[in-house]
Amino acid sequence: MKKVKKTGLLLMSVALGATTLLSACGKSDTAAPSNSPEGSVKPKEKVELDFWTFWGSETRRPIIEKIIDDFNKSQDRIVVKHTYYPFGDIWTKELAAVAAGNPPDVIVNDINATPQRASKNQNTNLSKYLAKDNIKDRFFPELWSTVLYKNEAYALPFNTDTRVMFYNKKQFKEVGLDPEKFPNTWAELEEAAKKLDKKNGDKYERIGYAPQYAGFDWGSIAMNFDKGINWFDKDGKPVINDQAHLDAMNYVLSFTNRIGQKNLDAFKADFGSKQANPFIAGKVSIWPDVGTFYTQIRDYGQGMEFGVAPIPEKEQGSGHWSVGGGFVLEIPKGAKHPDESWEFMKYMTDKSAQLYWAQKNFDNVANKDVSNDPELSKDPVYKMLVDNMKVTKVFPVPLNAPDFQKLVDPQRDAAMLGKTPPKEALDKAQKDVENLIQQNTK
Repeated sequence: MKKVKKTGLLLMSVALGATTLLSACGKSDTAAPSNSPEGSVKPKEKVELDFWTFWGSETRRPIIEKIIDDFNKSQDRIVVKHTYYPFGDIWTKELAAVAAGNPPDVIVNDINATPQRASKNQNTNLSKYLAKDNIKDRFFPELWSTVLYKNEAYALPFNTDTRVMFYNKKQFKEVGLDPEKFPNTWAELEEAAKKLDKKNGDKYERIGYAPQYAGFDWGSIAMNFDKGINWFDKDGKPVINDQAHLDAMNYVLSFTNRIGQKNLDAFKADFGSKQANPFIAGKVSIWPDVGTFYTQIRDYGQGMEFGVAPIPEKEQGSGHWSVGGGFVLEIPKGAKHPDESWEFMKYMTDKSAQLYWAQKNFDNVANKDVSNDPELSKDPVYKMLVDNMKVTKVFPVPLNAPDFQKLVDPQRDAAMLGKTPPKEALDKAQKDVENLIQQNTK
């Protein structure tokens, strides 16, 4: 395993005689005016596209700008300009720009809310482009389904992610656990976590695993427990309070009861930055996260002995279900150059750009052929992440319950803090979401 304003740019005019032009090229994009004695061709303007992203870090900004530069050099008609906005600002600014009639040409947006934006007429229907360039087979089917509204696409998937378990092999060996065999079930994980805990009196010096603390919390565990259904069944009916979700909540609470909320809060207070991640610092033995967490280990945990494994299953054969997300490329409603924007988006999701993004970011990309590139697959961690996409679910926000999570979260918190019994909390969340749907379907 590895250690680890829109501006018209004029082309230079080339004076060509009409006879020479016709004989040399056979045709012209712009016909020579009949009253032009020289028969000169009117220069054609380049189109400049404004592309908004939130990729401004010292790692990702050079990568996306290299891809943009490659696109600009690949043809002589479209020039893409990169505009960066912070993650917390970009989509608010975009909605304001759409409302003002001056949106960017292309934007990176959240994959799960694509149908929501389509229902509000905030992005562009891509059907006419897909009729000409049928490229939907580039993408993982689970991702393609998230960009559809009334069975028509309003975005192209760009990248995605999946959650897996990172674990400290050295600490596994230290307590007598097999470092090459990660717990298969959640019950086995709990038993392993108890062995990995290290205390000094009442104070925890190391926590084996804390589901409240990392990237696979109660909501994700609940999805895993119910075999990938999540909060709404196949008919769109809310199932917040089903037995699997209650079981998942009680599972999480068992860790809180054993470790203690004060100890968990102390760990959270001590480790706030990526450089001081508790797993990398050796203070937590098992850490669920997205695949790009590997780059943090590579950069800040040199020499660390770690393994990567699928999310456990509730019971043998129930499935190692994981949850994913990701981002899409969209043409905001009212964009001035949708045809050119489409050309850029095609490039961004084709092999060259997707491969470069994957290689440099160690990120799951939406192009399934690139994901299985032989060179990428040589890295066992990356191969495992791609394989994990088979059990990874992505959940678009329901159109009739866009804010349902705001109703579930307070009840979750009340149960986790011991203020409300778990079943009572989930029953209340179920009723609140049912009322929300009823209000939105009147």
